[in-house]
Formats: sequence, structure tokens, C-alpha cells
Amino acid sequence: MQLVVGKIGRAHGIKGDVSVEVRTDEPELRLGPGAVLFTDPASAGPLTVESGKVHSGRLLLRFAGVKDRNAAEELRGTLLIAEVDPEERPDDPEEYYDHQLIGLDVVLLDGTPVGELTEVIHLPYQDLLTVRKADGTDVLVPFVTRIVPTIDLENQRAVIDPPVGLIDLAQAEVAAGADGGDVAGSDGADGAGDGDGADAGGAEESR
Repeated sequence: MQLVVGKIGRAHGIKGDVSVEVRTDEPELRLGPGAVLFTDPASAGPLTVESGKVHSGRLLLRFAGVKDRNAAEELRGTLLIAEVDPEERPDDPEEYYDHQLIGLDVVLLDGTPVGELTEVIHLPYQDLLTVRKADGTDVLVPFVTRIVPTIDLENQRAVIDPPVGLIDLAQAEVAAGADGGDVAGSDGADGAGDGDGADAGGAEESR
């Protein structure tokens, strides 16, 4: 199985280093020295990671054969793709690879269908799940335990307990209209901002 694990950004310096937008929770494994990566477009690769380092919070990689800034700039925008065994699982049972999550049915605690999980977005502070509802619109769900208490791979579903208004904005408007907005304010922002579910939000490669 092929999975996108990074995207090449701007060249850094004059020796062929490039910044990389990481799309994996295991960059030391997927993007470490010696890793051979396919690319999109295919004509740019395959690329072999020669060295890597973190600079100012960004991952910088140097690929074999890319010796100067011009060659590095030509790679800008290229997607990096790793070959992954589809049976492979993270060591932590509370973590998941993106390919395990994408396509899951998303339901509420009471079983009410919400939509389909279509993408995992990795941000520095937390991961977000993109859920496509039946009407074709997308909603972003913070991937924390409080809001996503259950990932049931056996039954191919993710159970969510969203704060008021996250899934249905009309609910937020109704709640805000009751008691001067106290109802919506009591549960909403705290739920979305709660970071106590990092263990449940350990999704991997995207994309």
C-alpha cells in the first residue's frame, strides 16, 4: 500500500536541502536516512533520503543526487510516498494510521449516522478528522478522546460525541438563543480545545 508521508516545500540553503511538510506521525521511520520514496509526479523520483535535520521547527531533508539549490527547487510541491505493509499497525494500540481511519462510517453515541471520514489533517497542536456529511458538506472534528471516544476498526466506524453546534450549526443557534447563550458556551469551546485525547489522536500517514 502506498501512502503520502510528506510534501516537499522550499529549498533551504545552497546544498540541496528542502523543507518538508510532514504527513506522518513516524517521520524518523518514513523519512529517515536511507528511506526510498516514490513521488507524485512520478518523474521526480524515486528519491532516497540522504540526511535530515530539524531547523526552526521544520524538517529539512537532503536527497541523494540533489546537490544544489536549483535542483532542490525543482522538487518543490512534490508529494513523497512510502510503501507500507497494509497489515502494519502502530506499536501503541491507541494510535492509528490514516489508512485505517479513512473511509470509516462516523456515527453519534446513539448510532445516528453523521457521514464518512474522508481525511486526517495533521496540525502541530492536534489532529483533525474531516467528515463528509450526507449533504456533501465537510465538518472538521478534533481528534481527541473527549470528542472521538471510540474507533471501532472491526465494525469500520468512528463514534463521536461532538459539542453542541460542531456538526449542526442550527443546534448552536438554538442553544445560543436559550438563556442568553449560556447553554452553548458551557460545553462547546472546552470540548473542541481539550487536548487530553492525544493518545487517541495518533493518526499516521495521510493521505
